[in-house]
Amino acid sequence: MCELLAMSSLEPATLSISLEAFSERGGLRAPHKDGWGAAFYAGRDVRRLRETGAASQSSGIRFLSEQQYRSRLVLAHVRQATKGAVSLENTQPFARELGGRMHVFAHNGDLIGIEEATAPDLGRFRPIGDTDSEHAFCLLLARLAPLWEAPEPPPLDLRLEVVRRFAALLRPFGPANFLYSDSEYLFAHGHERTQESCGRIEPPGLFTLCRTCPAKIEGRAPKPIEGLTLGLTEAHQRVTLIASVPLTAERWEPVGAGEVLAIAGGRILSRTGAALPESSGPQLAES
Repeated sequence: MCELLAMSSLEPATLSISLEAFSERGGLRAPHKDGWGAAFYAGRDVRRLRETGAASQSSGIRFLSEQQYRSRLVLAHVRQATKGAVSLENTQPFARELGGRMHVFAHNGDLIGIEEATAPDLGRFRPIGDTDSEHAFCLLLARLAPLWEAPEPPPLDLRLEVVRRFAALLRPFGPANFLYSDSEYLFAHGHERTQESCGRIEPPGLFTLCRTCPAKIEGRAPKPIEGLTLGLTEAHQRVTLIASVPLTAERWEPVGAGEVLAIAGGRILSRTGAALPESSGPQLAES
């Protein structure tokens, strides 16, 4: 299976140790050697780098480490090909424009039969490659498109409801862990994946880690956050990381099977309960 990584932060930050540990999952410490990609948001646009080789052997990963791109929102993916050729068009994360901004999507799992079952539902969106993951992304965009026809961006609760129903649609087809962003919010859906400890497909499919760093106090610099370089050395920083497996020795919390998280500014703003019935709506947390 593929693996996912995302970061949402209050202040611009660069992934360093976390990205390096994640890239080692791409062919060095795990068999995900069929491509990798990373997307760094800058406002409504995104800087996206992708390669079809193993991340653990990539000069592109070294390039990212040297460039130290700062962003408040990053999505990354390493691929183990199960459907579709090892090619650039099949390399995630995928990106498309909708509503005057770039939308980015990355998926982990096999959605067996989803193309045949939902082919009429893609609207104006068509996959460039031939993976079930990109088909799923087009399906999500088709469901989101009506929300983005208005002059103003849709409120979070409407976006979250579409993502929640989309996640529920995917789960019967197979493991449906995904990351999605519309440049303002990061949405993460945890389901199930092949567990390294037992080889079975079961939850959790994602883990989350929340970190904070206080502002400069009494002339002392703030304590650094492991794996991150702060964009402003004296600023209060808040970061949420999402990954397929814990990447550090810190206490990562599993995302419940069926949960959808909405994250912005390094804070989990909303999460649907894994046990909620399909008719139930999202539960918004206080900011």
